[in-house]
Amino acid sequence: MNHSTQSNHHLQLGTLYVVSAPSGAGKTSLLKQLMTEVGGVETSISHTTRDERPGEKNGVDYHFVAKSEFETLIEQRAFFEYAEVFGNFYGTSKASIEQQLANGTDVILEIDWQGARQIREQLPESRSIFILPPSKEALRQRLDGRGQDEQTVIDKRMKAAQSEMSHFAEYDYLVINDDFDLAVSELKAILLAERQKLARQQQKHAQLLGNLLD
Repeated sequence: MNHSTQSNHHLQLGTLYVVSAPSGAGKTSLLKQLMTEVGGVETSISHTTRDERPGEKNGVDYHFVAKSEFETLIEQRAFFEYAEVFGNFYGTSKASIEQQLANGTDVILEIDWQGARQIREQLPESRSIFILPPSKEALRQRLDGRGQDEQTVIDKRMKAAQSEMSHFAEYDYLVINDDFDLAVSELKAILLAERQKLARQQQKHAQLLGNLLD
């Protein structure tokens, strides 16, 4: 049994990146841009029990499943982590991420600090990135971007954001989203440097290394 898990581990050519940020830090826009500039990166598609919204596609935005199916998957320990949000369940599938990594694809998983903690425990070789806004004022401005919400709502969002931000020190990398292009460059640098690490290069270029040293 140990042998098969070990050999699977060596098949892992991609890296899982766990990315967290408070609401309003610009994480989604940054990652979207990063993926247009760097090849071989995909996002992790979560399972959810919530209804499909207009414009969403099953298997693209989420894997939409019935609650009973989700509960079966929990029993089968099919998720790295799962959570209930406003009465709906969301989960990160082990099988789909492991498949992506085995294909040599880097996978980005957008998740909060609690989910990130669970992933790190199970996949210590994953890498984690925290994205912060440049200031409290900038964050408040972004959270109030629509200018339609009451002060109490914005205060509540600020409080939630500060609670999330207090966990930044648990992560491997920290990116401040002040200048958008610079922040994208920094994210690219993290991915490209991770790809040059010895273990990954040895796997990727085993044949070449064998020939060079023969």
